[in-house]
Amino acid sequence: MTRPMIDLEDVRKTYLMGTFAVHALRGITFQVKRGEYVAIMGMSGSGKSTLMNILGCLDTPTTGVYRLNGLDVKSADEDDLADLRNREIGFVFQSFNLIPRTRALSNVELPLSYAGLRRSQRRERALWAMRQVGLTDRVDHLPSELSGGQQQRVAIARALVTNPALILADEPTGNLDTTSTREVLSIFERLSDEGRTIILITHEREVADHAGRIVRLSDGEVVSDQRRALAEPAT
Repeated sequence: MTRPMIDLEDVRKTYLMGTFAVHALRGITFQVKRGEYVAIMGMSGSGKSTLMNILGCLDTPTTGVYRLNGLDVKSADEDDLADLRNREIGFVFQSFNLIPRTRALSNVELPLSYAGLRRSQRRERALWAMRQVGLTDRVDHLPSELSGGQQQRVAIARALVTNPALILADEPTGNLDTTSTREVLSIFERLSDEGRTIILITHEREVADHAGRIVRLSDGEVVSDQRRALAEPAT
């Protein structure tokens, strides 16, 4: 049996605010197979941001187990976690997180600098990633010279440049208009079709409907986990 890319067992996260305990996650259990496209939905305060931080190895559970590609994340030290994030996970954020005074191609190259690749290798990989999002004509533009949709596509290219197994997108269409949202979601669908594992955090049903599976959170708990029905073949 193929091991899951993501395996959460009774994951709980509690924050102490003085003497008051905030239970952000209350026993989350689910798995994500390699190549699945999953949307995690929930309103503000549902726990989806806390869950995203744990899935992205930016935080660890208070109790419970999170395994990423078979590795128990809680057993890894900070250096191992940093290496895991850089090697296994591509992040896409609502606010793009591009460096303002750095051109698009250099923004995309940045994760490869941490990996110690030569400049020529970084440039080749970054150009490949920009082709994946259809922006080879914008490689020398600053973020301020790009539309919001183009900035998000640069951010997706940056997430892809290390060839990660998992793309973790946190409200990636939250700052985009309808046309740009459609373009970005089309890229995620294509990446999913190519076999990448996609986790999309969103509060919008219209966005979540593009995924093959929707996991709903409320008050730190999974309240539903549904796979999208396959379309009936044409007769």
